[in-house]
This record gives sequence, C-alpha cells and structure tokens, in this order.
Amino acid sequence: MPGARPSGRPALPPVRLHSDAELARDALATPLLSRAVRLARWAGPDTRVGAGGELVEEQLPAAARALDLPDDEDGAADASEAWRIAVDTGLVEIEEAGEDSEDGEAGEDGEAGEAGDEDREEGGAVTAGGNLPLITGGSPQDVLALWQDALETVVSDAIAPLLDELSDVLGPDGEIDFDALDWDPEAESEFLEGVLGNLYLLTASEGGAGEGPVPLPALAASVIVPDDMSEPTDDVLEQVSEAMMRLDDQFRLLEPIGLVEYQPVDEALMAEEDAETRGPEGASSAADDEDVSRYGLVKLTPLGLYGVRARLLEAGVVAPAVGDLADKGADALLDGVAYYPEESARAETLQWLDLRAPAAAAGDLLDAARGTDRGAPLRRLHCQQALALVGADAEPAVRDVLDDRELGGLARVWLAERGATDVPPPPEPMIFWLAVDTIAAQLDAEGDLEELQGLVEGLVGRHSGFFDAAWRVDHPATADVLEEMGRLHGDKRTAKEARKAAFKARSRRP
Repeated sequence: MPGARPSGRPALPPVRLHSDAELARDALATPLLSRAVRLARWAGPDTRVGAGGELVEEQLPAAARALDLPDDEDGAADASEAWRIAVDTGLVEIEEAGEDSEDGEAGEDGEAGEAGDEDREEGGAVTAGGNLPLITGGSPQDVLALWQDALETVVSDAIAPLLDELSDVLGPDGEIDFDALDWDPEAESEFLEGVLGNLYLLTASEGGAGEGPVPLPALAASVIVPDDMSEPTDDVLEQVSEAMMRLDDQFRLLEPIGLVEYQPVDEALMAEEDAETRGPEGASSAADDEDVSRYGLVKLTPLGLYGVRARLLEAGVVAPAVGDLADKGADALLDGVAYYPEESARAETLQWLDLRAPAAAAGDLLDAARGTDRGAPLRRLHCQQALALVGADAEPAVRDVLDDRELGGLARVWLAERGATDVPPPPEPMIFWLAVDTIAAQLDAEGDLEELQGLVEGLVGRHSGFFDAAWRVDHPATADVLEEMGRLHGDKRTAKEARKAAFKARSRRP
C-alpha cells in the first residue's frame, strides 16, 4: 500500500495531443519545412550542388529569391538550411556524379572528359525526391514522419559546435582540429535531451501546450542545479548562466522547425557586463514579468509536444497520451488511468466509451474491476467514475452485481447517486469491506490529504465501534488502511485505536 510507487505508474503524466491532421497542417506551415518543400519544387536538372549535396555558393542567391528571402548573408544561410532539410527528408534526391556514363564519356579531344571530372567534383544531378509527392498525396502520418526527420536534422545542428568555436581550432591547412575542440557530442546531446524532457514534463503537468511559457533561467537550472541543493553556489550559478546562453542559441535553431515558441534573451541584456544583471540570479529577483522575459521565454508548441513525445517513446520512455487506451480492453483502461490526473482520466474514459455500446461497456468495466491485487481498489474507484459517464444504460449491469462481495458496495453507491429507491441495504460486512476498499483506493491515488483525512474521520464518526469491526475485514489492504487511519485521524485516542486494530489485523494473517 502506501510507500513505494507501484510499478504500473507512468514516469510522465499523459498529454493531450492535437489530431494527426491538425499536427500535419502545423508541420507543413513551419518555416523550415515549408521552405524545404518550395526549394524541392524549384530545383531542377540545372541546380548545382557540391560533393556533399549542398547548394554551391553561386546557387544560393537564386534559392533565396525562390523563397522570397532577402538577397544577403542571412537569406543565403536560410536557403542553405532549407535545402539541407529538403535533402535529408528525401524531398530532393541527388544522383551520384558519374552515374550516367554517357554524359561523362570523353570526346575525341578529351575536353568532355575533363568537364565530366569537374561535374563529379561538384556533385550529381538533382531530381525530385520520392517523398515530395507525400506533401500533397500522403497521409497526415506521412507528413509527420517527414517533419520528424527534419527535426532530427535540426537537433543535430543544435548540439553541434558553434562557428566561432570551430574558427578557434582551424589548422594551418584549414581543416578542423577536432582533438583541440572542447566538444563532447554525447554530453551535448544528453544536455539538450534533458532540457527538452523537462520542458515536456512541465507542459504535460500543466495540462498541455496552451499553458504559459517557461523562463529560460528556470529551465536551465532544472538540469544544472542538483535537487538536494537548497542554495546554488556561485559556481553552479555560473554554469546555469552558461547553459542559458547555449540554450538561447539552440532554441533559436529549433523555433523555425516548429518545436517551440521562443522569445530570445534580450541582446541588450547579453551585452551588459554586470554579472549580477546578466546572470540567472538577476532573473530570479526580477520585479515583474517584463523583466523575467528579458532572459528568454520558451514553450513547446502542440507540434513540439508531439515531436518530443515521439523521441521519448523511441528512447523507451513511457510517455502516455490521451487516446492510447481507446482500443484496449476494460482492464487496460482501468489500470491505465489509475494515476492519470482527473481531467485526463475522464477524457481517456470518454474516448474509450465512444467506441462501445453503453450496456456492454458497463459489464466489461465491472468485470475488470474485480480482484484482490494491490491495484484493485483503485480500479474499482475508476470503474465507479466510468459508470457515471455511461449513465442510465449501465443500470442493468450494476444491479447484476448487487450481491457480489467486491462490487456490491460500489453498485449500491452508484444506484443511490442516481436516486434509486429500491436498493437493498448492504449487509454489515459489505459496509466495512467497502470502507476499507475506498480508503485503500484513495491512499493509492495520493489525493488531497485534507479530503482523505475528512473521509477517515467521517467513517469513524458514523460507525460506533468502527475499529472493532474493521480489523476483521477480509480485505488484503485492511492492516495497511488501519495503520494509515491512525496516522491521519486528528484525535489521538482514536488514532491509537486504529493502530491497535492494525496490529490485530496483521496478527490474524495466516
């Protein structure tokens, strides 16, 4: 019972995702993927690429114009990045140079052969990629798969060394001296994954991507400051400040692919040399929201929530989403929603019920609620809540279990809540069995402590000699429940009686 977290509880709360169709529309509207699609349609046999598939420098102005970008360095950089996405997602394909043997054949004077060698150095011919038709003719899942591939490319860029870092380690031959580069790709990847994971957790805990943004200092601190550190040291604060600046660069890259909405760190703030103003401690003492926003604000978009969840699932993390259980059995539903927040559990149950006939669904729910395992009390609690959503159609199935030892009390409560007057009174053992089962469920759900305390005191107050009868209840959780009642009850004398009853209940176990 209370203590260790049950193994079935997911590490992350469930998220409510937009439909695949909505997410696919969002993906196609992202600046980076939409530009990649436009370039894929613009490209043709005359498009010149380098040996790595990148657009040659002479092509960049035309590519920028095709995207309605300014004819400057920034426009060329954006066009180059969009082209890379087009290549990496299969929107364009580049034939290896020399594949067409006839084009490379030398003429009598050998000049054609020399031209062929030059072409091979530049790169192969550009053709429309096999994935380009999916943009208009594929399913939403096809589009989202393309977007996910694009996201992986951008994430790789985000963890790569910065250009100024690379310039510091160029050798005399112009090659990068990676041994001299202070860059650990695994550590960089782990850091960004941790940041995105924490941002996902904050988003999921707040109920979805529509909630407010997260201040960048708080997000950086969440992966830098140890949980057991009450007051960060100057060294840790410096690490947080450095992480903020790194994240500022990374989120600027991740925003055009639609993963996040990002308000960057104020450049004027970055230019200030006063460490107290510049560092995260300045943000923590900001007088108002406007000051905090100067340090950067970030939040996952609905598309970003989908994308980070997909990456978590691929990494083996249990990251549930509302709707996952809709096609599962009643047992999977009741176990699955056991630790969902109330709103998410209701939404999941409604989706499950929408696919089933009400009367049959009620019977399946009651069957699944039976059991003496540790999770059974919480299953019965969620069964009762689900039956309330079924409505009057559940009544025949509920009446069928009035004499059931495990479900009879639940059935009577459900019927009484619907105003039924012909409900047979429960036998006394069923009353106490239901009391133990109800408290066991509430303890496992870790609900509001004051409400639970009120439930405990109310039960004891309504039944004289409660503990004399309760310790005899043949329920697997009886001893644990009585011990918790002793901890929760405000009256010391009554709490002592509860602990004595718990001892008796344990003593009678075989």
